[in-house]
Amino acid sequence: MRGTLLTVFALVLLWTSAFAGPKSGDLSGNLVIFHAGSLAVPFDEIAKAFMREHPKVKVIREAAGSRTCARKIADLGRPCDVMASADYTVIDTLLIPNYASWDIKFASNEMVIAYNAASQLSDRINRENWFEILLDKRARFGRSNPNSDPCGYRSVMTMKLAEKFYNKPGLAKELLMKDLRFMRPKETDLLALLESHVIDYVFIYRSVAKQHGLKHVLLPDEINLKQASLAGRYSTVSVSVSGKRPGETITKRGAPMVYGVTIPKTARNPEAALAFVEFLLERDKGMAIMEKNGQPSVVPSPTATYNKLPAQLRRFAVPGQASRADNKPARKPSTGPQRSQHEEGAGNKK
Repeated sequence: MRGTLLTVFALVLLWTSAFAGPKSGDLSGNLVIFHAGSLAVPFDEIAKAFMREHPKVKVIREAAGSRTCARKIADLGRPCDVMASADYTVIDTLLIPNYASWDIKFASNEMVIAYNAASQLSDRINRENWFEILLDKRARFGRSNPNSDPCGYRSVMTMKLAEKFYNKPGLAKELLMKDLRFMRPKETDLLALLESHVIDYVFIYRSVAKQHGLKHVLLPDEINLKQASLAGRYSTVSVSVSGKRPGETITKRGAPMVYGVTIPKTARNPEAALAFVEFLLERDKGMAIMEKNGQPSVVPSPTATYNKLPAQLRRFAVPGQASRADNKPARKPSTGPQRSQHEEGAGNKK
């Protein structure tokens, strides 16, 4: 009888330890994270905070355009433990189901036009004439490549939405044909060009402008891809980008911008990866750092992959239907609140 009780007790201990997850001291080794360039500043802080809790883990971050990050995993077979994208649909279309099983939405953002005090015509630019300033031959602007970076195709969507909002036929084509030599793989690559006065303006995320102390024009909600209530209006524009296979293209429809995170199936340090994603999504840990850096939390949000989420991550999401970001039908547009036209990196320009 005593032997039976000891056996049962041992099994209970084994079962409990199996489901309790790794302890802080149990995690070790390298943790490779591929992430969008716009996450460079907050993820640097989050990685350092995570390593303070798990001193045996070394976080290795690699920033690139989100689509480039996904292709490193899918096309090049690069080892990666966590992938964080500036557009969760990049995970859906390029990684799921072959290279990842799930995604969780975690933050939002919006498009702005960033500049500095030395930018040509910066004393005149506002949310009503920004496109006229960018088209002026005295001004030069940059944007990222739509095939490698969500900010790139969101810049194009912003131009197309602006053409409709301002009732300026042909505006998007004019903007797209100008200053092509200043296109770069990801939006953060443009910062050096702006700081060295090679270009005057940049299509970029508001969070990046804030993190780098850049002046920026706040665009109307009807074109900035921020408001969930304007999803129908955003979906009236689209951009063709490269698909999974050479020569293939996919259509990206306008949608409110939402970031996503996943753990690839080939992760070499899955326990540390799971702990990092949990740390990222905790309100008083990773998400507090994200919000401080200008990227509001959207946790919890619906995901069609809810049933495939690791058990300890399900509290950060809710069951939802498959995304229709690339083929959502248009709905009647609505209007959003008016805001100050300009912002400094740390607040409104009065």
